[in-house]
Amino acid sequence: MNFDNDLVVGKLRRWEKFLAAYRLPEWDAIPDFGLYMEQVVQLLKQYLDYLPPELRQTEPITAAAINNYVRTKLLPEPRKKRYYRIHIAYLIMICTLKQSLRLSMLQTLLPGDLAEEDVKKAYAAFALRHQRCAKYFIEQVRLTAAAMFDREVTTELNVRDTPEMIVSAAILSGFTNLFAEKLMLLEGKTLADGGSIEVQK
Repeated sequence: MNFDNDLVVGKLRRWEKFLAAYRLPEWDAIPDFGLYMEQVVQLLKQYLDYLPPELRQTEPITAAAINNYVRTKLLPEPRKKRYYRIHIAYLIMICTLKQSLRLSMLQTLLPGDLAEEDVKKAYAAFALRHQRCAKYFIEQVRLTAAAMFDREVTTELNVRDTPEMIVSAAILSGFTNLFAEKLMLLEGKTLADGGSIEVQK
C-alpha cells in the first residue's frame, strides 16, 4: 500500500479538529413542529455529518430505513405522517448506534415506547456520552499515531504508517463491537443464570 504520510497526518489533524468541535444537537434545538419524511432525512444528514466528503456515497439514513424502524417498533409511529422531536432524537441515537449494534440489540437498549420525558433524559445522556467518546477517541488516535506525527510518545499500540493504523483501527472496532454485544447479552441475567464468570488459566 502506498500512502503519503503528510497527507494522512494532515487529514488526521483536520478530522481531529472537526470531531473536537462536533456536537449532537441539544434536545431543545431539535425541531418539534412536525416534519415530513424527506425533511427528516435531510435534517439527519446534517446532524450526522461525521463523514468526510469522499465517503458520503452511503446515506446515513433513508426513508426506507425509517419506515423499517417504525414497522419493527424501534421508533414510535409518526403522527399524521409527521415526525417530531421525540422521533428525531430516537433516529439520531439509532443511526449512531446501528454502526456497531444489531437492530435487535437496539430494541433492547432503546425501546420504541418510552415516554417523551424518558426519551429526553436518554437523549441528553446519549449526547453527553457521544461528546466524551469523541474526545476519548481523538486522544487514542493521537497516541496511536504519535510516531506518524513525529512525536516522542510511545504506547503499546504505536503505529509507524497508515496500513498499520488501518489494521489497528479495524481490529479495535471488532473488539469494541464484540464488547458492546457481549454486554447487551447480559441484560436481564444474574450470576445464577448468566453463565460462568470463572477466569480460565
